[in-house]
Amino acid sequence: MSTNQTLYAAFAGHLSAALDALEGAGTLPAGLKRSAVTVEPPRDPSHGDLATNAAMVLAKPAGMKPRDLAEALVAELSKLEAVTSAEIAGPGFINLRLAPSAWLAELRAIAAMGADYGKSAMGAGTTVNIEYVSANPTGPMHMGHCRGAVVGDALASLLEHAGHKVVREYYVNDAGAQVDVLARSAHLRYREALGEAIGEIPEGLYPGDYLKSVGEALAREFGDAYVAAPESDWLVLFREKAVAAMLVMIKADLALLGIHHDLFSSEAEVQAAGKPAEAEAWLRARGLVYDGVLEAPKGKTPEDWEPVELPLFKSTRFGDDQDRPIRKSDGSWTYFGADLAYHFQKAQTADALVDIWGADHAGTVKRIKAAVAAMTGADGDPIPFEVKLVQMVQLLRNGEPVKMSKRAGTFVTLADVVSEVGKDVVRFTMLTRKPEAQMDFDFAKVVEASKDNPVFYVQYAHARVCSTLRKAAAEGLAPSGENVELLGEEELELIKLAAQYPRIVEAAAAAREPHRVAFFLGDLAAAFHGYWNLGNDRIEKRFIVVQDGNLTGARLFLAAQIGQLVRNGLSLLGVEAVEEM
Repeated sequence: MSTNQTLYAAFAGHLSAALDALEGAGTLPAGLKRSAVTVEPPRDPSHGDLATNAAMVLAKPAGMKPRDLAEALVAELSKLEAVTSAEIAGPGFINLRLAPSAWLAELRAIAAMGADYGKSAMGAGTTVNIEYVSANPTGPMHMGHCRGAVVGDALASLLEHAGHKVVREYYVNDAGAQVDVLARSAHLRYREALGEAIGEIPEGLYPGDYLKSVGEALAREFGDAYVAAPESDWLVLFREKAVAAMLVMIKADLALLGIHHDLFSSEAEVQAAGKPAEAEAWLRARGLVYDGVLEAPKGKTPEDWEPVELPLFKSTRFGDDQDRPIRKSDGSWTYFGADLAYHFQKAQTADALVDIWGADHAGTVKRIKAAVAAMTGADGDPIPFEVKLVQMVQLLRNGEPVKMSKRAGTFVTLADVVSEVGKDVVRFTMLTRKPEAQMDFDFAKVVEASKDNPVFYVQYAHARVCSTLRKAAAEGLAPSGENVELLGEEELELIKLAAQYPRIVEAAAAAREPHRVAFFLGDLAAAFHGYWNLGNDRIEKRFIVVQDGNLTGARLFLAAQIGQLVRNGLSLLGVEAVEEM
């Protein structure tokens, strides 16, 4: 195995070559689809080192019995020098055991590839547009936005790592009623900045102190020109100024988490550019928009309900519950019509789309998926599209709900949380559970120095590696890959786990689930700490065995590669690997 190819990729290649040989011999028919064939660790480690389902998934299309195909494959795979045994399990799964030399070669591959270990060409340069955060531009980022921001940003890095081109996009909802409320709130703060006593913030306006600076800027720019002017004179102007100020604030808040978008798309600009009408025309030309009347509301029909003919998108053709109006009776675009146009615009520039939404948007997933399913790319095929829903985070302090922020008005700001616990703690914690699962963020627990805190446990593993290497260097000892054959069974088990990293990255990218990388890092850290603890009771199991320089060099080499993997994984998640704690 070459140092630029990882073990699992190499054995996928070996399996493919074995299948080619069976095709050449006439045992298998040519042209069978192999996309469902996998090479992975067996569920039960006692069954071996690698397992493949090739015989199970190819037997039926090949017109063979799974065990017969498995026997033919075992005969081919047994020829490999690295394979010490190949056995058939159950109805046709194949389990392989590898020589220690195969795993030691992988350890050297980690060292040779360094920061590139785990990178993949799986994406083949295809462009994926990931839209995430997209909070209304009406205030600073709060912790309700944080989880989706981190998930989206980590996913973007993950897909780049797996060979995709990625566009990180933020959709600015600046065409709805909420930005008119923002403009009126800014006008109130503008009058305040000019000396007016405004008293309590009226119901329906944004109360946060963050708008004071916006009002002051407006006062400096316009003086008292709009104090007594009718709303029609200043609403659009103040809306634009306030949204621009909010975006500056939002970008600064996101930067605290290391998050930077490539593109900020304005809903108002999408509509001004005629994209909704363009999308409607495109869909009408394909018979997917028609003029029709919506069904009456279910249950008791309101007295003021009247059947109105509206342009309807045939979303039921793509799995939705009912066809959806894209315009209102006054001719303006519905929320769905505007979203449809925005996705139509994105679909023209990307090979695949991913939206990261809050779980409160679950009700609109089916209709927007229907809309995107109607769109086709340059090749005429539908645009792959996924919506990832992210549950809210409950903020706690020693188990008690956290009080709201006066500055924000109604919420805890992201800036305050990052200031208290740090960017890395926030980012990693947000990825310690599946995004669709509920999450508690307890300020005390996320900074706790214990194995129950996954952030600490993973960071501590890297710090331990660094500490060990520093101590060894002080004694004139250094990592060396020359004598890794001296490593024993416990060390080999650690290498076997480490070797899964590249396939974890690819699987996480394919599933659009960056939390899998965080889970893997937790497992790797636990295994490393477990190995470390062997040396507490058995001196001969310590990394530094002064009387045996060759064994020490080999163990330090292993430790250095575990540290490299932790750095690689944390970097992918946007987290710094600390060197001491």
